Amino acid sequence: MTTATLDRPAARPGAGAATGSVVTGIGVAAPNGLGTQAWWAATLRGESGIRPLTRFDASRYPVRIAGEVPGFVDDEHLPSRLLPQTDRVTRLSLAAAAEALSDAGTDPTALPEYGAGVVTASSAGGFEFGQRELQALWSKGGQHVSAYQSFAWFYAVNTGQISIRHGLRGSSGVVVAEQAGGLDAVAHARRQIRKGATLMVTGGVDSALCPWGWAAHLAAGDLSPVADPARAYLPFDAAAGGHVVGEGGALFVLESHAAARAREAHIYGAFTGYAATFDGPDTPRLQDAARLALDDAGLLPKDIDVVFADAAGARAADRAEAEALAALFGPRRVPVTAPKSMTGRLLAGGASLDVAAALLCLRDQVIPPTTGTTKPAPDCPIDLVTAPRDTRVRHTLVLARGRGGFNSAAVLSAL
Repeated sequence: MTTATLDRPAARPGAGAATGSVVTGIGVAAPNGLGTQAWWAATLRGESGIRPLTRFDASRYPVRIAGEVPGFVDDEHLPSRLLPQTDRVTRLSLAAAAEALSDAGTDPTALPEYGAGVVTASSAGGFEFGQRELQALWSKGGQHVSAYQSFAWFYAVNTGQISIRHGLRGSSGVVVAEQAGGLDAVAHARRQIRKGATLMVTGGVDSALCPWGWAAHLAAGDLSPVADPARAYLPFDAAAGGHVVGEGGALFVLESHAAARAREAHIYGAFTGYAATFDGPDTPRLQDAARLALDDAGLLPKDIDVVFADAAGARAADRAEAEALAALFGPRRVPVTAPKSMTGRLLAGGASLDVAAALLCLRDQVIPPTTGTTKPAPDCPIDLVTAPRDTRVRHTLVLARGRGGFNSAAVLSAL
């Protein structure tokens, strides 16, 4: 993951919207909806997917709620030959990629042989698969470990399986990063489009809802101890005390504007700006990432119609983000929302799901709500959207912060 801006052109208002990479397909697997349509409808209804864990017995753990993707039947989405060699995260990724490609109305087999690629983000890889095979190793011996363990746990496995299944043989890769990774992956895909790729599948999906993964989540020390799913994750609230973790994310089909227009594809919006920064000692740089992303898009702060916040759900982190937004836009001068309050934080899938929300916000001209929080804390001077808000939206800003000081920002614009 880089700490500098990527591919910043000479700034002029809205320049990127006409010439940048555009999104023509969306695929979603989220705790409050499987599939883009179901998830978006639930999000606008303010319907949460945070509930008691069912993927393993969490009764002995101090935290027992999470955002699980509902209604996902593996063999409805994958051929039987893939089931023994894939983790849940890869199965979710394959389903999201298939939906995105179908939504884009493109046939990858009709593209130049090396013209389409895949870039995904992951922070955990196939965690559940890895746990199962390590248990077999410890309890039964090496002869009982699946040969698929050699790759099913790996961070790049989602990219590889999507590439194989759809014949996407162009430049591909993986960004190994946490919350910020979902934006970094799309930015990397944009670079490939600028280099001449015809099409890129990109975004992030993560899942680590298993005892091994849960131990890591708990050890990080940031999970909310509140047992009530409706009150556990309260971004920007005075009562915020941590976040809820979830699984899922979103994948996209990214093309050049010229290519999408030539085939008369439906375009959700353009990925017009991006930047990444890294915090220094006692020097948070989220504001710098946002400002540099605006520069990349050729926009000014007044041009942004809504911000999709990182929304850590912890008092100090929320205060720092609110202060960064107030410094850049002015106190309460731009609508701010955090629909991830309905899903939990999805690791590398979280920012990608926010990108999907931003694109559908542009399409439908409605800002999705933040749930749980009814009023931001006095030290968080933001205009928090707590009910769907119909308004004119041309440019959106998505923010993400990863553990250890990573910051990423992206601008999505209407054409």
